[in-house]
Amino acid sequence: MTLDRRRIAPFLLLSLVGAVAVGCETASGDVADGPHVAGGSDLERGRYLVVIGGCNDCHTDGFLQTEGDVPEEQWLMGSPMGWRGPWGTTYARNLRLTVQSLGEDEWVALLKTRNALPPMPWMNINQMAETDMRMLYRYIQSLGPGGEKMPMPVPPDQEPTTPWLNMSPTFPGQ
Repeated sequence: MTLDRRRIAPFLLLSLVGAVAVGCETASGDVADGPHVAGGSDLERGRYLVVIGGCNDCHTDGFLQTEGDVPEEQWLMGSPMGWRGPWGTTYARNLRLTVQSLGEDEWVALLKTRNALPPMPWMNINQMAETDMRMLYRYIQSLGPGGEKMPMPVPPDQEPTTPWLNMSPTFPGQ
């Protein structure tokens, strides 16, 4: 039996439109602020965003080195491992303390407008759907406060006192 693509095409198109529509509605059925994660509870969606967004890679100490083998209770407490490049040395913040100090609307405003030092990809975070920003906030807040503040950035002309990863480009022959 062969498939007639002309007969299948309308069904595929309807399936695609249906999938996009589900991704653009809130739990109450209202149209949200564009494509976003749909399905599951607020906390499940927030946790999913943390995982697929790679938040733990920087904001959970030892996560990369253990291939993610860090208990969830220790997630997002920041890391004293610095990221050093031409901008100086930066540290992944303790998001659990950050969220505890901000209201949800303040968190959303921060994610929409922040433009800080690398390696945090603020240009991407700024484009996140507000719905997803709120789910992320709710998940991080559900973890409760934990850990301590991470070091402040170190200017490029100063040596950090913590371990750091070199993010400066190296060019062959130089």
